[in-house]
Amino acid sequence: MSGVLTMILAGGEGTRLAPLTGIRAKPAVPFGGNYRIIDFVLNNFVNSDLLQIFVITQFKSHSLMKHLSRAWRVTGLTSRFIDPIPAQMQTGKHWYLGTADAVYQNLHLIQGLDPEHVCVFGGDHIYKMDVRQMLEFHRQNQARLTVAAIPVPVSQAHEFGVIEVDETGKMIGFEEKPKSNPKTIPGRPDYVLASMGNYIFEAKTLVDVLEEDAQQIDSKHDFGHNIIPKLFPSGDVYVYDFSTNRIRGELEELRGYWRDVGTIDSYYEANMDLISVVPPIDLYNKHWPLRSYTPPVPPAKFVHDEANRTGQAISSMVSAGSIVSGSIVYHSILGYNCHVHSHAYVEKSVLMGNNDIGRGARIRRAIIDKDVKIAPGTVIGEDPVHDRQRFHVSPDGVVVIPKGALIGFD
Repeated sequence: MSGVLTMILAGGEGTRLAPLTGIRAKPAVPFGGNYRIIDFVLNNFVNSDLLQIFVITQFKSHSLMKHLSRAWRVTGLTSRFIDPIPAQMQTGKHWYLGTADAVYQNLHLIQGLDPEHVCVFGGDHIYKMDVRQMLEFHRQNQARLTVAAIPVPVSQAHEFGVIEVDETGKMIGFEEKPKSNPKTIPGRPDYVLASMGNYIFEAKTLVDVLEEDAQQIDSKHDFGHNIIPKLFPSGDVYVYDFSTNRIRGELEELRGYWRDVGTIDSYYEANMDLISVVPPIDLYNKHWPLRSYTPPVPPAKFVHDEANRTGQAISSMVSAGSIVSGSIVYHSILGYNCHVHSHAYVEKSVLMGNNDIGRGARIRRAIIDKDVKIAPGTVIGEDPVHDRQRFHVSPDGVVVIPKGALIGFD
């Protein structure tokens, strides 16, 4: 795996994920009780033994930088690193103009290390991938660029780059976020082949195409809009079928799981996936450990066992430091240091951590950001009209409480 450099694009503003991104970049949003969204792509590279990684940041990066410094420090081996790279206006007095410009402004990092291949991956998706298998596919085909792809419903085509591929795996067509009549998969008219936003470049090709693109005044300086359309007609761009990627210890039917958690509803559903009886993404595979920052807190605790006052969590995940005190947590995820007081009821909800749910409160289908305190007797998620008057409510009816809010104390 020598000669491979990775650049993770983690500067996304994540406007569709507001209010969770009101104070943080999208990759820094907590997920699944113990993690941040960016942990998944970082674990993919660490578990693939690819440990020369730059994480490119931009919008509201403090929370992300703090997490990287706590959870992802690599010390003692000079050839291995996970380094955050904040926007520094290397090429002029402007921030990153697009995904391609984010890498272009940091070309000096690539040139300084002189790698053979450069992986450019997004930092805001939930999935597992052994990157070595995609890299082997790239090398076998002597590709200048390899794009990872998955089938998605045609109704979602407008959110992705849509790919056409021939029988050899070569890209023969590409359209970024088509507004109408996307090219569907032959024999599967309800699906399109979508780019995952994960690329492996021959290093020289990447440097040359970014330098050329930087001179184009009318360019959006974006991989999907500009770089891929420029390269694929040459015939050296290949498409890697993500559904063929295998992880040791994973069930066959779990292959191909990938979620773009770009909206409140997709984020909520991806969290709910984790607590199904057989989750489509396995957090418990000992052969593919999922690292993150673990704060110094005690184990979770469940207290009281009396009539109508029993501390219990059913079909749920409860992180360390949490106390379920004479209350019921059902089909929910609790992050670190959550306290659910007696007679409270939490159902189908995501609590991100440091939350206090008051005595007798009832919470249904909600996302509670960090440091939120909810007063005793408060009801959330039972009256959609009332909820919309007070809170952000997603199109599917998920109530979102922003970080640090005090609810029901006025």
